[in-house]
Amino acid sequence: MSNAEMFEFEQICIIVNFGLGSKVLRAARNYGISGGTVLLGKGTVHSRILDFLGIYDIRKEIILLVADKKTAQQALEKLDQEFKFEKPHHGIAFTMSVRSLIGKRTYKDSCNLADSSNLAEERGADDTMYHAIYVIVDRGKAEYVIDAATRAGSKGGTIINARGAGVHETGKLFSMDIEPEKEIVLILAEKEHTEPIVASIREELKLDEPGKGILFIQDVNKTYGLYR
Repeated sequence: MSNAEMFEFEQICIIVNFGLGSKVLRAARNYGISGGTVLLGKGTVHSRILDFLGIYDIRKEIILLVADKKTAQQALEKLDQEFKFEKPHHGIAFTMSVRSLIGKRTYKDSCNLADSSNLAEERGADDTMYHAIYVIVDRGKAEYVIDAATRAGSKGGTIINARGAGVHETGKLFSMDIEPEKEIVLILAEKEHTEPIVASIREELKLDEPGKGILFIQDVNKTYGLYR
């Protein structure tokens, strides 16, 4: 069995104000995570429900990191301390399980952390409290996704403009082309609200019809910066 097969992996997703993505990446590197990806997006929350996600209708940066579970949890605890996600509008962070990982050349670095101290579990949410809902639609449809989700109890989300890797090629996610005219909507929902939110989006965007979009859901393990 390879080293990669002996460890559980987690993806960390961190949403911060525009301009902070590089700082988060540098800090994550100091805490044992060798690299990551920064995506551009915008927040969608208005009025007093801003406190739920800490997101205004302004540009956001979404940082995606992957590490073994121990490294991810330790790094996220330290990132929370440094960037103070517990304060309103300072950002949100959450982790999700990764089933397998291929191509992480520096994985061995993440297996050598000396500090195995207990994490402060009280700073994160219960690992069954939230779902991450991803919706991929044609550009211009993201606001309809947000509106449908809000009617069903969502308190906001983040819109990510997606594009392919070049003029003559497109990226693919779950066998669906991700081209310049696509948008990805990321919604964090309390578990009891997931079903009605998904049903509302499905009906509003007619997702059962070919080419109308795709929706998938992931379990969220741990969260920082969310307010019920």
